[in-house]
Amino acid sequence: MLTPVLFLPGLLCDAGLWRAQIEDLRDHVAPAVADLTLDDTVEAMARRTLAAAPDRFALVALSMGGYVAFEIMRQAPQRVTRLALIDTSAGSDSAERARERRGALATLEAGRFLGVTDRLLPQLVHPTHVHGPVGEAVKAMAARVGRDAFIRQQRAILGRPDSFPTLSAIDVPTSVGVGDGDLLTPPHEARAIRDGLTGATLRVFNECGHLPPMEKPEETGAFLKDWLSVPDAQ
Repeated sequence: MLTPVLFLPGLLCDAGLWRAQIEDLRDHVAPAVADLTLDDTVEAMARRTLAAAPDRFALVALSMGGYVAFEIMRQAPQRVTRLALIDTSAGSDSAERARERRGALATLEAGRFLGVTDRLLPQLVHPTHVHGPVGEAVKAMAARVGRDAFIRQQRAILGRPDSFPTLSAIDVPTSVGVGDGDLLTPPHEARAIRDGLTGATLRVFNECGHLPPMEKPEETGAFLKDWLSVPDAQ
């Protein structure tokens, strides 16, 4: 029987983020990718995701998807069999980061949506992936998600709660992954999540930025296969 696995994308990401892993795991999982473009709070994103999800499922999340995953673990922990968190953070925005995000929102609401530009791309992927198919795929994905969804997602991120106080309540097998060159949610944030969870493991992807599923697809697939092989919690 195939394991139901729910994939949660990050900011300005869609199902294309997980395309390689879904193909790699096709003999092992029954995949579904949540739509996180329709709501402007992580609570609403989690409710919508749960309403469409199987009764029990494994949960894979990247970046903003991780914020939604933590909310799912608060709303319906009994439905999640295991958890994989990639390039995300358990904390809320710092005051400085929140100001930057609000400023970017105000600019966007008054102007034109540019998506992921050549200037922004080095913040998302390792320098070795800026030029070429990975960079082009990231820009195309952001264009598909579009302006209105981006505004909703940024509002949701701004309003998310601090998840560190609830980490200790997570009692399913959990694996944490992060790119060694992630500038947005650096490795120390992944280590903080790992250290806050009982029995969690950490995988660092070398020469990789914020998007291992696209930058290091084979390694991310191997990471998820290892995660799926861990026995369920009793």
